[in-house]
Amino acid sequence: MSLTRRGFGHATLGSLAMPALAQTPPWPQAGPIRFVVPFAPGGTTDIIARIVAAEMSRRIGQSMIVENRPGAGATLGTGQVARAAPDGYTLVLSVISAMVVGNVLYGPRVTRDPDTDFTHIAMLMSTPYLWLVRPDLPIRSVADLVAEATRKPDGLTYGTSGIGSMPHLTAVRFCQAAGISMQHAPYRGAAQVATDVMSGTLPLMVDSLTAASANIRSGTLRPLAHSWPERVPDFPEIPTFKELGYPDLVVDGWSGLAVPARTPRPIVEKIAGAARDSLASPDLLRGYKETATAPGRLFLGDAQQYVRDELAIWTPVIRASGASVD
Repeated sequence: MSLTRRGFGHATLGSLAMPALAQTPPWPQAGPIRFVVPFAPGGTTDIIARIVAAEMSRRIGQSMIVENRPGAGATLGTGQVARAAPDGYTLVLSVISAMVVGNVLYGPRVTRDPDTDFTHIAMLMSTPYLWLVRPDLPIRSVADLVAEATRKPDGLTYGTSGIGSMPHLTAVRFCQAAGISMQHAPYRGAAQVATDVMSGTLPLMVDSLTAASANIRSGTLRPLAHSWPERVPDFPEIPTFKELGYPDLVVDGWSGLAVPARTPRPIVEKIAGAARDSLASPDLLRGYKETATAPGRLFLGDAQQYVRDELAIWTPVIRASGASVD
């Protein structure tokens, strides 16, 4: 076989290009995977992200590095992931605060769409929200809280993980339903709120059961009621808002796993498989049980539809609540 001068040139260029192509390893061998958590360390999302990341990294065969990117009701870190390269090396812990609540409250300032700008891979967990008070306060029930807030309008200050967070919205809806008013102290994360309540800086807070479970068990925080429709088996003594006469105050604090839209389908399916296996892991389920967290059961198309449905359900509720970030 003979080569012309032109054919020889093509063969030479081809042989030079082949090593360059070979230098790009298949996913996930190119490097660690960033797992962005849009909240400060120590809160619900951070706890869950680290449990899940440890399990998934073993199954994927690559390190998953948790990066906390808090701010703007979780929309800051979430938006950064929407703009990331769709290559499977950047994931986000998708949370109701950012995907649904923040998307409504921040309006035109949020330029990404929770449906079209993300591929939702899995629902990872769900947890209720609670009113929590210092044990030394004479507030031992929701009725006591309402009575005290009625006696002193705006005399109580509660803390949450931030303006536009689900704890904030839960508190707003409760105050409206009870006909009371309290002052809101927004923080950049739930851990510092809990510290300030336990130290006496604040009298009470709203937080998730996942984040508060250890403090409830130790007696350093007293729960008054939670936002699931039924009592939690691991904490049967805590009543629901629904049974106390607040039937519309049913809130589920979910977190999921998402990647930028247009991430290749084979990579998405591999991540989904690792998430599914991780959620069935005895070690993960043990960690979830310790924090009274319910594991997620939706993947891929079902997870995408769930976020879609949550946005449709909550948008009018959030607007009607009067909650504002301004």
